[in-house]
This record gives sequence, C-alpha cells and structure tokens, in this order.
Amino acid sequence: MTEQARQRVIEKKITFGVIVGTRGFFNPKHAENGRKEIIAKLDEKGFGYHILPVDATPYGAVETLADAQKYAKLFRENQDDIDGIIVILPNFGDEQGVVETISRSKLNVPVLVQAYNDSTTAVDVKGRRDAFCGKLSVCNNLYQYGIPFTGTKSHTVDVNTKEFDADLDYFARVCRTVKGLTNARIGTIGARPKPFQTVRYSEKIMQATGITMVPVDLSEIIGAANKIDDTHATVKDKLEKIRAYGKIPNTIVEQNIVKQAKLSVAIDNWNTENQIDATAIQCWSSIQDNYGCATCLSMSMMGEELMPSACEVDAAGVVSMYGLLLAAGTPPGFLDWNNNYGADKDMCVCTHCSNYPKSFMGREIEISNLDILGMTLGAERCFGAIKGHVAAGEMTYFRMSTDDINGRIVSYVGEGEFTDDPFPMDGGIAVCRVPRLQALMRYLTTNGFEHHVAMVRGRYGAVVQEAVESYLGWDNYSHELPEE
Repeated sequence: MTEQARQRVIEKKITFGVIVGTRGFFNPKHAENGRKEIIAKLDEKGFGYHILPVDATPYGAVETLADAQKYAKLFRENQDDIDGIIVILPNFGDEQGVVETISRSKLNVPVLVQAYNDSTTAVDVKGRRDAFCGKLSVCNNLYQYGIPFTGTKSHTVDVNTKEFDADLDYFARVCRTVKGLTNARIGTIGARPKPFQTVRYSEKIMQATGITMVPVDLSEIIGAANKIDDTHATVKDKLEKIRAYGKIPNTIVEQNIVKQAKLSVAIDNWNTENQIDATAIQCWSSIQDNYGCATCLSMSMMGEELMPSACEVDAAGVVSMYGLLLAAGTPPGFLDWNNNYGADKDMCVCTHCSNYPKSFMGREIEISNLDILGMTLGAERCFGAIKGHVAAGEMTYFRMSTDDINGRIVSYVGEGEFTDDPFPMDGGIAVCRVPRLQALMRYLTTNGFEHHVAMVRGRYGAVVQEAVESYLGWDNYSHELPEE
C-alpha cells in the first residue's frame, strides 16, 4: 500500500475483486445470472467491487487462461483498493481459471468461495449446476497453490439468501482485519514503565506481519502540549467534547481539564502527522510528574473515535485492540485479568484505571482522578480517569504477543459475557463470565501471556480466529469458540 494512497482501513469501504466461474459443458446462463446476482448483492450491502465488463469474457465469467489473464490484470491494477476476492460458482466452474486468476493477481488477500445449490427439480442438462462438486475442485487447486481461502457456512448457498448475507458480512470483517493488521502503523508514545517487563515485545517480529511501530519520546508530546495556548480553537473544541463526554465532579479544578484537552490535541496532531492507526502510551508516572494529568481520558476519547489506545506502552496490547476494532467495527477496551469473583470458577473481574471508551462501557461514565496513583502522586496531578461498571452483554477477548524466544507471533481468542453483578472497586470494572475460565488461565500462565487483554462488545471470535490463523499464520489458541 503506497503512502499517498493510504487511508485508515477502518474508515475504508470494503472492496472485492469478483470472479464468476463457469465450465463450458454446463449451462453458461447460470454464470450470466450469477454475475447479475452477486453485483446486485454487493450494491445492496454497500460494498465496492472490481469486475470486468460483461462482454470482456464470454458471459462475463472466467474459464480459460485468457480470461484469467484479463482478470488478474484488472486485480493488479486495483491492488490498493481490493481487500478480498469473491469466487462464485453458479455452475461447476473451471478450477484452473479460478486459481490462475488469483495466483497471477498476486494480491495475497482473503478469498471467499461460494457455490450455488442445485434444485432437485432441475437437474437435466440445462438445469443442473454441479457446483457442489465444483467447489471441491476449486478448493483443491487453491490448496495445491498454497492460497488460503474462506468457505461459506454451508457448502452450497445461493447468493440471494439471508445465509449468504451473513457469509458476506463475516468475510468482509475477515478482510478488514487482515488488511488492517498487515498495514498497521502503531504509535508508541514514551517508554514502558520500568516495573512492567511484561509488555516487552519485538518490533522486528511485528514488522514481519506488516505492523510498523512509530516511536516518540513522551517529552515531545508534553512539550507540544505546553506550547498550545489555553485559548486556541482546538483546545476550546476539545474542552466542549470533554464536557459532553461524561460526568465531571464539581471538585475537579478547571485548569486540570484544560491540561487534559491540550494533551489530547498534542497527541491528535502527532497521530495525524504520522498516519497512526492506534497508540500505546506511557500512562504513568512521568506524565503525572512532569505535566500534571492522567492520559486515560485522552486515550478513551481516541478509542471512541476508532483510534484504540493501550496503557503502559503495551504495543502488542494495542495491536490486539486494533484487531478487535477491525473485526467488530466498534471501540474495544483494554483491561487486566484482575480478580476472581468469589467461588464462581467461570467468573472474574477485569479492570483498569481506566481508559475505556464510553461506548465500550455501555452506560454513563464519570471522569475524575486516578485512585491508586492519585494516592501516591497526588490527586491534583491525576485528572482523567474513566470510572464506572461495564454494562452487561456479549463480548470477545483477544491478545497477541511476540514470542521472542521462538521468533513468532502467538495469540489467543475467545468469547464470554459482561455481567451486571456488583463489585465494589473503583476505576473501570468489568465483571466477566468466561466458559472454562480456569483452563484459559492455565493456558495463559503456562505459555507466558501478559495480564493485559483486549475486549470488545459482541461475538467476533471466529472472525479473529480466521484472520490470524488462515491468513496471517499466527500461532493462535481459540478457547471454547462455538463450532459455527
């Protein structure tokens, strides 16, 4: 992806390259009709697509090597725009035409393979499709060529169905997750806190996936914030957004809110200048000692604007957040696996100071001072914490890490739920239920995973699993995900 053409993936319309397969001794009218249906479906759902004019190949389909060369050229010319390739098989299809198109395009994007149903009352020479069989041949060739692909939930499914709508939505999320992670620019603002060796990571291993780390010294951000005039238009605008963002107690000094606004503006400016997708920030204790506020509110507001931000310069942690953002399309949170919940072995409490986006919280938030750090650093230096209990609902958790000893990326993903059970602790509190939680904790401790985890509202575990396993090749553990 060229820098000039670069657009934040989360803001981009998902666009596909489309291949309509056909085979000569099957009725080519099926291919002609299938082409019309897939174009109408993509238009209906608001997706972009690249497909040659119908008269560029017989019936607008791909069968011969010449057809494949034409389509591969089209796809290469639009490589920056294409996020995935959709293969539809209205009849048996020609496996070589399909695989040659994908191989010659050299896009290395996810591939969806769909095959139409036969009707039991139309299996004569003109009516039969045999796409059930043809899909096996296409997928066999993709496997031979080393091209990873995604199947539909059912082996055969018609385009004009709700089931295919779900397949298409799932595939689009996989495409966005893969493209986002393989082109990510992650800002690391400041150095990790000295006590937190847990958040060490390898930039070089990250770069092998396409994840670029962009560092900046915290002093540069503090210096930039201090240079901004309190009355600057950007500060006034940020102050309005802060006051509308959550409830601020009357005890908070106005100048501390202004400091937070100026810090947010400074970080926003740096992110824009460096085309950053997500940030990991040194959130204690230099910022409190040398500037005089917490970073949590700034991080929360960035997250709400689909710019995730992780605590304690946990770069792998914010990549995990970004992966969930790409899969879900909604703001993730960054939490600690923190407390047991009484005697219930499948429940725990996840917390942070916190920097949770307000929509992740799912209810009204309070913006005030850090509690634990405030006791040691001084409350007057610690304004900006997001407080409250995360609302009940389904959730997905995800964590990636660099296994520097073995030179690889490892990860885990699973699903659970937030509950409304009480827990009388300050900060950002999420009471969670996770199936077979004790087995998950044994896996995390045995395999050296960090105490930090990214979570997002909703169930997107299968999307993350497919993206990181099938297309990124990460060594991933999926915990208790539903089979379907």
